Amino acid sequence: MSTAPVIRCDLPGSFARSVFHERHPELVRRVLAALPYGPGERAAVERLLAESTGGLLEPLPAHAHDAARWLEWGEGRWGRPWGELPFLWAESYFYRRLLEATGYFGAGAWQGVDPFGPFKAAELAGAAVDEELAALDDPDGSAPQALLGSALWGNRADLSFGMTAAPGAGSGAGGLLVDQSALFWGELARADGGRVCVVADNAGRELLPDLVLIDHLLGTGGAARVLLYVKPQPYFVSDATMADVLASVERLRAAHPVGERLWRAMGDGTLVVRTHPFFCAPLPFHELPADLRAEFAGAAMTIVKGDLNYRRLVGDRYWPPSTPFAEAAGHFPSAVTALRTLKSEVVVGVDDATVGRLDSSDPAWRTSGRHAVVQVSVSGRGRPRSAG
Repeated sequence: MSTAPVIRCDLPGSFARSVFHERHPELVRRVLAALPYGPGERAAVERLLAESTGGLLEPLPAHAHDAARWLEWGEGRWGRPWGELPFLWAESYFYRRLLEATGYFGAGAWQGVDPFGPFKAAELAGAAVDEELAALDDPDGSAPQALLGSALWGNRADLSFGMTAAPGAGSGAGGLLVDQSALFWGELARADGGRVCVVADNAGRELLPDLVLIDHLLGTGGAARVLLYVKPQPYFVSDATMADVLASVERLRAAHPVGERLWRAMGDGTLVVRTHPFFCAPLPFHELPADLRAEFAGAAMTIVKGDLNYRRLVGDRYWPPSTPFAEAAGHFPSAVTALRTLKSEVVVGVDDATVGRLDSSDPAWRTSGRHAVVQVSVSGRGRPRSAG
């Protein structure tokens, strides 16, 4: 296990601390304004905010369906200040507690109501989506590398990031710091139509280009079958669930033939949407459960989308940025490609000269969303995979 320090929430001036003390208060304000929650739900949400910004960590109520699981995950942490917790763990638990506070898992009328649903729906219906879908008819926009780039930079469409981003942050491509896209396409060609797994990140404007890329892979033989993994419940504001996949496919069906192709692919099993409780666990990917590890191990390639999945893939630590990506991600059970725009402090696979230049010219380069990486590790490649 790496000796690189785990990122925590208590370092003054750190990005992790700002998430809890700047982003989450704004998130709570918007959640309570977006849906007419009653006094009980509203009070529970406000209590969570107060606890997570200045209180001690409390466990889930004993009646919660996953209370025992979280007690185990949080062993040795209960009763400690939130700021002392690992950032990844604390952020995951905040969103689990937010669902508890809003009644998502309860027996009442708010059961199953996505607290982030209004944000997702507004984004999917927005004019910006119309413009992006219109680009699908442009031959240059439908070229393989352009589709990969759209899926990469679509990761900037993160609703939680937009809540506290500085003006102009994420509004333009500041630079592709690492581009191993040629290795990505080469691995797919070598596999000759194997099974590709895609671990989704955000819904809406990120999921749409992900789906278009999946359609391309299926249509050109780059993949014989695609497994698309989504969250089992609302998570991190805009993370994609099955409901979001259905909404995005319907949006595509209304605008372009790609939507109908995806609909048929889901019907005939060449595109399969899956989920697993692990995707909302506060754990890194090196702790994949055996069943999920076995699924990934059969893939020709796994595409891991977004910042949170990147943190889980390489470990949410203060790595030396020049640490090779394959060293940090080599534990993954298949060849893996990370498509990620940088919106948190962890980064690997970036050479020292680039880091020095960015540190002096753009101190917020790790968290601004203006820079991105396409990184590939074939360490877990093993034998050629089937499409099964």
